[in-house]
This record gives sequence, structure tokens and C-alpha cells, in this order.
Amino acid sequence: MANHSSAEKRNRQRLVRTERARSVRSATRTAVKQARVALAAGETDEAKGKVHAASVELARAAKKGVLHPRTAARSTARINAALHKLVQAK
Repeated sequence: MANHSSAEKRNRQRLVRTERARSVRSATRTAVKQARVALAAGETDEAKGKVHAASVELARAAKKGVLHPRTAARSTARINAALHKLVQAK
């Protein structure tokens, strides 16, 4: 329990930031999952759109500080590599 007014304020700020980060993180996870499902299904045209959407969400999360920039870059690189592999196979 916070004993000082400054500690109480920091706790309020933490709650607000956590709630904001939760929505961004959830949207990012959903976009990445949809991209992986589309890649696994082997649908090239749908996968391209989903991978692009996931890349945008990952960049947004990194910009807002929800994800570390390198984590976002790594995830983006992996789904792009999977897409490239799928396109080359067809």
C-alpha cells in the first residue's frame, strides 16, 4: 500500500498505463495469430494481407513501448520469412 501521495500517484499512473498496454498487446497478439493461421493454411493472398496487418500492429506496439523494439522486429522478420517461404513454394 502506498504511504505517500507521490507513491499513490505512481500507482494510479501504473493502472492507467497497464490498461492501455493491455489493449495494444491484445490487438497485436490477435493480428500475429491470424497471420500465422493464414500462413499455415497456405493461402498466399490472404496471408500477405494478414502478415502486413501483423507487421503494422507489431510496429505500433513497439512505438508505444508495449513491446521491446527488437522483439517486434524479430516477430516481424519471422512471419515475413514464413510468407516468403510460402510464396517461393508456389
